Amino acid sequence: MRYPAALRQLAKVARTTNRSLPHLRLAAAAVAGALALGACGGSDSVTTQASAAATAAHKQPNILYIMADDLGYSDIHAFGGEINTPNLDALVASGRILTNHHAGTVCAITRSMLISGTDHHLVGEGTMGVPTDERKGLPGYEGYLNDRALSVAQLLKDAGYHTYMAGKWHLGSGIVGSASGSGQTPDQWGFEHSYALLGGAATNHFAHEPAGSHNYTEDGQYVQPGQPGQPGGTGGNPAVFYSTNFYTQKLISYIDSHKGDGKPFFAYAAYTSPHWPLQVPDPWLHKYAGVYDAGYDAIRNARIARQKALGLIPADFQPNPGLAETLTRSPATANNGTASAKYISAVHPASAGYADYGQGNVDKLWASLSPAERKSQARYMEIYAGMVENLDYNIGLLIQHLKDIGEYDNTFIMFQSDNGAEGWPIDSGADPTATDTANAQEPTYSALGTDNGLQNAQRLQYGLRWAEVSAAPFRYTKGYSAEGGVSVPTIAHLPGQTTQAASLRVFTHVTDDTATFLDVAGVTPPSTPAPALVSALTGVDQNKGKVVYNNRYVYPVTGKSLLPLLEGTSTAEVHTAAFGDEAYGRAYLRSADGRWKALWTEPPLGPVDGHWQLYDMAADRGEVNDVSTQNPSVIQSLIQQWNDYMTSVGGVEPLQPHGYY
Repeated sequence: MRYPAALRQLAKVARTTNRSLPHLRLAAAAVAGALALGACGGSDSVTTQASAAATAAHKQPNILYIMADDLGYSDIHAFGGEINTPNLDALVASGRILTNHHAGTVCAITRSMLISGTDHHLVGEGTMGVPTDERKGLPGYEGYLNDRALSVAQLLKDAGYHTYMAGKWHLGSGIVGSASGSGQTPDQWGFEHSYALLGGAATNHFAHEPAGSHNYTEDGQYVQPGQPGQPGGTGGNPAVFYSTNFYTQKLISYIDSHKGDGKPFFAYAAYTSPHWPLQVPDPWLHKYAGVYDAGYDAIRNARIARQKALGLIPADFQPNPGLAETLTRSPATANNGTASAKYISAVHPASAGYADYGQGNVDKLWASLSPAERKSQARYMEIYAGMVENLDYNIGLLIQHLKDIGEYDNTFIMFQSDNGAEGWPIDSGADPTATDTANAQEPTYSALGTDNGLQNAQRLQYGLRWAEVSAAPFRYTKGYSAEGGVSVPTIAHLPGQTTQAASLRVFTHVTDDTATFLDVAGVTPPSTPAPALVSALTGVDQNKGKVVYNNRYVYPVTGKSLLPLLEGTSTAEVHTAAFGDEAYGRAYLRSADGRWKALWTEPPLGPVDGHWQLYDMAADRGEVNDVSTQNPSVIQSLIQQWNDYMTSVGGVEPLQPHGYY
């Protein structure tokens, strides 16, 4: 019996090192895992893993953070999907699922909160990029990470970490000295090495960038992907570029560039998959042929059944039934788009004289599609599924590389999507019959999802109904504040963890990721209050709530570390105060006790009278039954708390709420 020896070894580490408490907790968790494994596998495995855990305690853990782009809640196999994702399944088997993790409604908003650890309105991404409405130019709406933000990468770099990223940045595109502004790219925010897609989407996952384009940077210099000598080819062909493969190999090359120097690393794999354009190389391009011929409802219902079987949702969970069919666009109000329009919003209900809103979308059920439409629609989802499996394949390469270089046992790994599934309507909400019918014809059909060799690929998307399938069992999709827009598949793995822990079901948020990384690294974020700076004009303290960092006054990390919950040393709620958000006028407020969610969505998808909806999240996370009329005092209290939230972060409700597209 060598268990006492392993524990004594850990105790010795605690006595003879000055590592902070998080490192000792992680080492203890690793030893505990080793002991549990040894109970089945014998004392030799205990000795080996306990020794590895004790060694790991001498070095700060590495951190690998993996973000998918527009991946829906139910897409991966571990969350109920039929798509083959064995590497994420393996991560779950040695980690933990977070069933109630939340992001922002769209890409850049989430990414700004990840990097800064606080609300997006405070740090420059009140909307995704510069707003096109009356909010343009307001503080918090700069469209890039502003100078009032902290950076988790910089804080980790300050603490002795190597910091790397490869993939989508979406938080500013101006390199140092450029006409569009300086200090906006990852190299200026603490990333030692970075290869970044600066905007929100690639025009072609196979590169083919036009000459002189400024869409990508490496270490602060504009570059063009797909050039000779760059790593990351498709399939088994290293000469052919594909974005997901490329970002994997680029990140591996960064990790290897300082391998063995004794310093830990923070690696951010910011994949653009499965974001449109739907494209993927062989062997994934045709791997799902025929799988989606059964249509939307059959796939969605099967996913929900698997989610219940897996215990992700209760057996009696009432899934959202999805949107009602609309075969024609509902019309906008007569004043829509005119100077006299008075748009219904979260602060302007119909009862106050506001009446205007825009068009609805055509949204067909499978039974209403022609054979040609079904053929194209099924093919879109086949390609999407291939992209997801290719993403999983690349995640497997990353994790295997950590094992190959001996760093896996000392690495904290977290995976999530940046928002809900992309429900961008094909043909911008008009009837997509013509597009889908044309795509079903040859030679177009056989070319769907392939490399067309053009600088701008066809912006192939899978539309409203497949996004609704991806969001199962929740309501709505990317861009909305309903659960389908902000609940994301999330997995966490502790250093040394070898067995699956019970799912974490409490409400968590992407800003908690930031706090967790710092806790894993033993880094205390800045907390010294900034000196008061009272405006002579308004009397407002412009430094209220800010802290001092590196001669700047910045907003502190407000997320909460998840490490105690992941380690099993706490089962408490992470967020015990009311929690709200807003983007593009769509909004929600979660009550302090977590029971209630007030939700606002603009007409015609939301209530035509503009009222806030109310859902009992303890019984109805699918957001099926609006109980606002039965609970008037509750909804009024939550609306007031949401107004207080907006004031606290400098949020401004737009005069015309509408989707980011």
